[in-house]
Amino acid sequence: MGKFVIKPSKNGEFTFNLKAGNGEVILQASETYTSLDACKNGVASVAKNAPIAALEDQTVEGFETQKNPKFEVYKDKGGEIRYRLKAGNGEIIGRGEGYKAKASCLKGIESIRKNAADSETVVLDE
Repeated sequence: MGKFVIKPSKNGEFTFNLKAGNGEVILQASETYTSLDACKNGVASVAKNAPIAALEDQTVEGFETQKNPKFEVYKDKGGEIRYRLKAGNGEIIGRGEGYKAKASCLKGIESIRKNAADSETVVLDE
């Protein structure tokens, strides 16, 4: 089972990562939060949206636009395949690392779907 790890920064802001059961980061927060409660709300949004999010594969010509919440799979400027998770309101709430192969990227999304809903949340000290 995975876990959300909330980490404070030296300037008093917070960010989170979702880690898979093996400890690998599978989703990073898309922003820093000014309070712990706001960061926890970001975690709750990922937990709520990731399991039900549609998949929009923007690497395919003529792809079909999906409604939010959704995972957007896209190719970055460096040619790597990445994903981002958008909430129901269209805000980006998480991002993934770059992959050379789309299959690996899609496995990352499936791992997020499996881990997000029931992962515990851990708040680290500064």
